Amino acid sequence: MELKDYVRIVQRWIWLLVLGVILGGGAGYLVSDYQTPVYQTISRVMVMRPPQQESVSDYTYLSAQQLTQTYVQLMTTQPVLDAASEALGYKVASEQIGVQQIRDTQIIQLTVEDQDPVQVVQIANVLVEKLIEQNEIIQAGRFTASEASLREQITQMESQISGLQTVITQISTQNLKDQIAQLEAQITPLQEEVLTLEQEIAALPLNNVTQNKIVAAEKRARLDQIKPLLSLYQEIYSNLVVLGKPFESGNGEDLRLAQLQSTLGLYQQIYINLLNSLESIRLARLQNTPSIVQIEPASVPDEPIRPRTLMNTALAAVMGLMLAAGITFLVEHLDDTLKTPEDIERVLGVPVLGFVAEMQYKGKGAEEIYVTRQPRSPVSEAFRSLRTNLEFASVQRPIRTLLVTSPGPSEGKTTVAANLAAIYSQAKRRVALVDADMRRPHVHRFFGMPNRDGLSTLFRNQASVQDVSHNKVELPHLLIITSGSLPPNPAELLGSDRMVNILNELQANTEMVVIDTPPSLVADAQVLAAKVDAVLIVVQPGVTNAEAARSSMESYRRAGARVVGVVLNRIPRNRSYYYGGYKYYSPYSESKGYYSGNSSDLLENEEADRLLLAETPRPVSVLPRISKNKDDVPSPKSSSD
Repeated sequence: MELKDYVRIVQRWIWLLVLGVILGGGAGYLVSDYQTPVYQTISRVMVMRPPQQESVSDYTYLSAQQLTQTYVQLMTTQPVLDAASEALGYKVASEQIGVQQIRDTQIIQLTVEDQDPVQVVQIANVLVEKLIEQNEIIQAGRFTASEASLREQITQMESQISGLQTVITQISTQNLKDQIAQLEAQITPLQEEVLTLEQEIAALPLNNVTQNKIVAAEKRARLDQIKPLLSLYQEIYSNLVVLGKPFESGNGEDLRLAQLQSTLGLYQQIYINLLNSLESIRLARLQNTPSIVQIEPASVPDEPIRPRTLMNTALAAVMGLMLAAGITFLVEHLDDTLKTPEDIERVLGVPVLGFVAEMQYKGKGAEEIYVTRQPRSPVSEAFRSLRTNLEFASVQRPIRTLLVTSPGPSEGKTTVAANLAAIYSQAKRRVALVDADMRRPHVHRFFGMPNRDGLSTLFRNQASVQDVSHNKVELPHLLIITSGSLPPNPAELLGSDRMVNILNELQANTEMVVIDTPPSLVADAQVLAAKVDAVLIVVQPGVTNAEAARSSMESYRRAGARVVGVVLNRIPRNRSYYYGGYKYYSPYSESKGYYSGNSSDLLENEEADRLLLAETPRPVSVLPRISKNKDDVPSPKSSSD
């Protein structure tokens, strides 16, 4: 297809394209209008790595991007959502939240949507708060066990120091035994823990090097804390055991008091070491915990992000246009009818000799000779152009008998034949119009004549052409022969020698014989086509099937007929540009008011027709119009003279 073909398609289907835009845009606007507005706010959070330490932590082997992505996933975990829902008093769904890392940064962008512009801000800010709290809870859990153990040991140590001070104040064997029992209760679990840690370190597999390093480092750090305490406890235990033995010397009380004071000093040293270990764990927790800082709090949005009525309407209109365009080109692709002169040339291989616009009659179902009522209308000019083209086509091979047919029914072949014969008559040329359609004849209806006698009468008896012919006073040079009564075998009659004699007799008395035949669906036209000088095919653009027209053309060629061309009939006036460039051939007649193109104006142009007929020279005096009432029609021979 060329560009002009697309332009023609658009021009023909412009109403559907406009309808698609209107319906699509209207649907988009209505859907947007009925949607509940949704508001959106944005908050940004920055994730900072913990300070680098010599000890191995969970985050030592994570890059900045991986660490940030970890918190992106943590933002939408159920504990954070549940904590935010509990704090706000209404449910926060994960579908409302969008979290993403800003590329090449350690900044997380939090997007929250909600139908309430105030609630959407509350949700965003509370989510950031709960993320920070959840991070602290998770990181604190790694050091909770160590802190709890140290606090318990500190409490026990405070109790033992207090008891030892009491013993020093009041030396008692029972107090010493109690101190020894408490010390044994502390030494035993420490020894078991040291043994367990050493076994676990030795049993660690080597397949996951990174994770093993982290676990082994934590266990060795715990051993480093426990072993000094165990050594001090064992030394204290030894001192207390020695204190519990009987003394033979007289200065035994002084020696026992010195040992107790030395033991008290050891307890105080252990207590100080426990406090230092607790502070070290607290510092390690702070140094190994990533920081989360809200750098941009959420703000109340001014307008909703959905629905965007204008954008939705525009997009829906575009979609409607695309859908209408798709339907249009699908219909055009599936449409195999003939529409343009290019289609005629491509499919049939013959030129287009005439373009006849759609005729507008006075009433519905009316049939009349249009060129006699509107002699200066564009339709009349089209028939004159057709007559001229036929004359040029007969320069080398004169056309005395012309057969008018069509590939299918109801395509206007009788209309073209009758008006073409009338146009020849208006040129003062003797012409005969023969209705050879002896299946569904229509010529007599156009001229308002009876159909008792006609062509079938000439086959039935030895009547002459003059006996069955008719005349009209406004067309004195036109000889009309109707079909007559319908025979049972029209194809055999049209193919007989009698038909050849009838044509010869008509040619002897006229200059041109125009024959109206049935459509090419039946054999009548093919039989008669071989007996005439030329065949003219009537095609209704947009209706005539291309395959039917091609089959008709092939049948005429096989019959040896001469097809001179095609007439495009009933071209819609409002889409004439699509169907082959029909033009109004007589703008002068429009300016004079003889034709306006509207059916209502045709009823008002009777006076203009009479004026036009009065201005047109006639060889005989013009009589008043013959009434279309069949009762007033003169007998067949009354007007022949």
